[in-house]
Amino acid sequence: MNRYLSTIILLTLLGNMTEMSAQSLQPAPRLVVNIAVDQLRTDYIEHFAPLYGEEGFKRLLQKGCVYEAASYPFSPVDRASAIASIATGTTPHYNNIVATQWVDRNTLRPVFCTDDNTHGVSPQKIATTTVGDELKISTKGAAIVYSVAQEKDAAVLSAGHAADGAFWVNDKSNLWTTSSYYSKGAQALVRTYNNASARGTTGDNDAVADMSVACVKQMGMGRDNITDMLSVTLSAKGTDATVWQSEMEIIYVKLDRTLASLIKRIEENVGSDKVMFVLTSTGYTDEQQVDYQRFRIPSGTFYINRTANLLNMYLGAIYGQAKYVETCFHNQIYLDRKLIEQRHISFTDVITRSKELLGMTAGVRNVTTSPYNPAVSGDLIIETAPGWQIINEDSHENYFSRAAFIPFPIILYGAGVKAERITTPATVDRIAPTIAKAIRIRAPNACSSAPLQ
Repeated sequence: MNRYLSTIILLTLLGNMTEMSAQSLQPAPRLVVNIAVDQLRTDYIEHFAPLYGEEGFKRLLQKGCVYEAASYPFSPVDRASAIASIATGTTPHYNNIVATQWVDRNTLRPVFCTDDNTHGVSPQKIATTTVGDELKISTKGAAIVYSVAQEKDAAVLSAGHAADGAFWVNDKSNLWTTSSYYSKGAQALVRTYNNASARGTTGDNDAVADMSVACVKQMGMGRDNITDMLSVTLSAKGTDATVWQSEMEIIYVKLDRTLASLIKRIEENVGSDKVMFVLTSTGYTDEQQVDYQRFRIPSGTFYINRTANLLNMYLGAIYGQAKYVETCFHNQIYLDRKLIEQRHISFTDVITRSKELLGMTAGVRNVTTSPYNPAVSGDLIIETAPGWQIINEDSHENYFSRAAFIPFPIILYGAGVKAERITTPATVDRIAPTIAKAIRIRAPNACSSAPLQ
């Protein structure tokens, strides 16, 4: 009797385990749509909520898994460094995309983050893999990976090294374009799409959404059991600070409609249960110049080119006349490392003395050494006091200093994602490993962050 009872209990337990396994085995989505919205802000999303339809922001916020307190694990952030962090799951310390531009130490001239001598434009400056790259590797190239954005840096950096194609708008012809770096299929799609719309494109969010949907349809994304990936960059960027309230209302209401249309069309093409959407922000806003003096608020102007010349004279007085400071860019100063090494001068000593001098300069709040690869970053980073403007008279470049918190979310939606609101802080570098976990592949090779949840 006990033997039969034990057999029944064992069979019951095995049946329950099988049922639980079947319930827990959520199939990988056929398509991942990774959306970054440049300069998206939670406070604006909430402020204009009464004006939204039911299928855009409201749908994502009500039916998605929403991480309310998102942030970037590094500073400062711009569009290029943000997009690279989303794609690689790591910071500029590893992926080398410190900004949209930096100084090439060989030429001492600014270079764009996607410049390539062979193809004109390529992702070759990204030093790590992206989640799209890992998807290509894991499927032996069978997965389809594309990206669409208005700007080339967003398109190329979000696509990664192994992508089939990246599309952006040529700012001279107003036509969609790509690079010879990418597949012939990508170049053929651009030609066909441009021929069908001979007037060119406005390059706005609707145009990006239309191109994204065309890419999904024409390239057969999401049609088999091998997961594909599409990265899309939209914009919530304002242009006129004098009418920002009315302008932002228009931008966010239009963005809501664009998101609704994009989600609906992709779900209709792939299946609502087979596509996972991920949405976040680039986590910064362009700072408008403010006349603080008019309102008697502490402010000033820091001339970085004059300061660099002063630093060079100071180091010359200590170590002998020479050009120790090669150049300056944004809020960074580049030292001549080769010269310092040739003269057998302690680089640490030069840095220490430079910090001492710069720290006594009016408007300077802090001076630090760069945490990034010296090939893509200066040696000294100057942090000015809030409200101070950095001006480079040689390059006519203005750089406005302002420390401000930008609230934005991370939203996961579709393909079995449970609706939930999470207030625990989450960093954007966790998006890549989260996508990797959902589609059963490795995270990018420099990503050490844990997946969300």
